[in-house]
Amino acid sequence: MADIEKALTYEIKKEIADRYFGLRRLIEKDQEELAAQVKRYTLALEQKICTELVRIYLLLADDGLIQEFIELAGLGDRFFYDPYLLESPAIRARLLQGRRGKGLTPAGRFRSLLLESYKTLEMLVALSREKLPELQDRQAIVTQEIALFYRKNDLGNIMGFLRALDQHDYPEGMTGGIVSGSTERFEKKLRLEPPPAIAELLTIVPPLRPLDLIRKDLKKLSNRAYNRRLNCQP
Repeated sequence: MADIEKALTYEIKKEIADRYFGLRRLIEKDQEELAAQVKRYTLALEQKICTELVRIYLLLADDGLIQEFIELAGLGDRFFYDPYLLESPAIRARLLQGRRGKGLTPAGRFRSLLLESYKTLEMLVALSREKLPELQDRQAIVTQEIALFYRKNDLGNIMGFLRALDQHDYPEGMTGGIVSGSTERFEKKLRLEPPPAIAELLTIVPPLRPLDLIRKDLKKLSNRAYNRRLNCQP
C-alpha cells in the first residue's frame, strides 16, 4: 500500500511539474522571440541611424553648429553624440572617406552631402518608428501572458501542495531547489519576470522635421560649417 501511495504521489507531483514547466517554457519561447526581434531592430536600424547622425555631426564639426542642427531637426537631444567623435581621425575617415556630394564646387558638394545624409536619416527614423508599435505590442502580450500564467499557476500554492503530499521524491526539475535551499529562494529562481519596456531597450529617436521644411536653414548651416572648416585649415 505504501508503495502504491508513493507512486501515486509521485505521478501527481510529476503531472503538476510537467504542466507548470510546459506552460512556462512556452512563455520563455515568446520572451526569446521578442528579444530576437529587438536585436534585429537594433542591428538593422538603430546602428544605421547612429551612423548617419554621427556623419552629420562630423560634417558640422562644431559644438554650436551641432546644437543648432539638433534644434532645427527637432531631435530634442544629442542622440549618439560624444565629443570624442569630433576628435577621432579614425571615425572621421571611416564615415566620411570617399563620400562625395553632387555639385560643381567643393562648397556645393559639401552642402549636397549634408542634405543627402539628412534625407537618409529622416527615412531611417521614420522606418524605425513604424516598427516600434509592433515591438511594443509584442512586449505587452508577453507581459500579459506572464500575469495570466501566475494567476492560474500560483507558485506558492503549488509548492505548498507538493510539500503537503510529501517532503521527498520531488519530480525532476524541482528536486534540488526544495531540498537544498529555502522555498523562497527556489520560488524566486523560478519566477518569470516581465520583459522591460521597449523604451528601456532601445534608443527611440523622435520624428525629424521634413527636409523640405528646413532645407533653406540646413543649407545656411552647411555654408557656415564649410566656411568654418576652411578657416580652421592650416
